[in-house]
Amino acid sequence: MLENKKVMITGGSRGIGRAMAIAMAQAGADVAVIYNGNKEAADKVCEEIRAMGRQAAAFKCDVGNFEEAGKTVQAVNKELGGLDVLVNNAGITKDGLIFTLKEDDFDRVIETNLKGAFNTIKHAAKIMMKNRKGTIINITSVSGMMGNPGQANYAAAKAGMIGLTKTVAKELAARGITCNAIAPGFVATEMTDKLSDEVKDSIDSVVPLKRMAQPEDIANAAVFLASDKASYITGEVLKVDGGLYI
Repeated sequence: MLENKKVMITGGSRGIGRAMAIAMAQAGADVAVIYNGNKEAADKVCEEIRAMGRQAAAFKCDVGNFEEAGKTVQAVNKELGGLDVLVNNAGITKDGLIFTLKEDDFDRVIETNLKGAFNTIKHAAKIMMKNRKGTIINITSVSGMMGNPGQANYAAAKAGMIGLTKTVAKELAARGITCNAIAPGFVATEMTDKLSDEVKDSIDSVVPLKRMAQPEDIANAAVFLASDKASYITGEVLKVDGGLYI
């Protein structure tokens, strides 16, 4: 589905990002894995991709830094020989109820999760506009649609990504560029693995499909949106949440 497409995935070393990188390589893509902290994990993902016979490269980048994001986009374009698909998955959490949430924690989450997506889109769009084709996928969250206690910063950033997605879709459509978002619900990752069995059971009880998503569930949706099969879809928010937010 993605034969010879050049893909850049931020936050690509672990969890959902890793699953997307592997799935897209399996579908025929060459992948740039963008990470900020865990070089070892990013290098391991690249090794797995190269074992499939696809090209892979890891790049360290704080996407919240505009200039750094720009240099990384250019480096990816040069290394892979093009840039067809941008996936904005980089994100952090710094939870706290609104009356205890620190200003710095609010700002940092917005800077990484929302401004980081703006930064990479801003730079990647120049390449895609020149080529008159491209696909942008933003990984948002149902938290940005329904809110979530203790995550005012995270929910605000993810809601902002939805608005960003729809606006970018309208602005770039005439250049042959699509922009969509995926909104996961609860996903089984390293973060949720640390939760108690009681908390996990409570999560399962509120999800109609009675389980958390696997990272591969999100990755499968991303592969579809990155493929030519989704070439007439833009400005959409695809919920992959097991029916959590209906």
